[in-house]
Amino acid sequence: MAEKTGTAVQIAREPTTAKPFKVESLAAQVNPIFDAISRRAYQIFEGSGYAPGRELDNWFQAERELLHPVHIQVNESEDALEIQAEVPGFSEKELEVNVEPQRLVISGKRETKTEQKEGKTVYSETCSDQILRIVDLPAEVETDKVVANLENGVLELRLPKAARARNIKAEAKTAA
Repeated sequence: MAEKTGTAVQIAREPTTAKPFKVESLAAQVNPIFDAISRRAYQIFEGSGYAPGRELDNWFQAERELLHPVHIQVNESEDALEIQAEVPGFSEKELEVNVEPQRLVISGKRETKTEQKEGKTVYSETCSDQILRIVDLPAEVETDKVVANLENGVLELRLPKAARARNIKAEAKTAA
């Protein structure tokens, strides 16, 4: 599959403009998450004694366990789309925002490790939170003019709409 050129949004405390870069295909971003959900859903299936008929329930349970939900609000004005996405606990370094003319992809991964020593026993725990939200945009946007701001766990994006095509009437000139 050919690589697409898109725009990465630089997350900042103050509004900034987007910077262009090359984007891997959407499938390349989604496949590792899909594989992790598939493995977990199969583990749940095994744990239930291979009981058939609950495949969809197992899949949704695996999604809930592995992916942090991203709640969004999309507002449309005449000249832009304004998007607010809740990403609590994620820093700008842990988030990746890809904007295509008619699609927005918000992804992120954070890992935390804790270790406690009690006598001779060592307790260690690792957890991983991932987010993935793919939004089909209601209008085509100009990817090179996207502005992003991350503050208090809310990612705010302003995506200017692309100029609409205009119909121009052709007039015939008459010879004098």
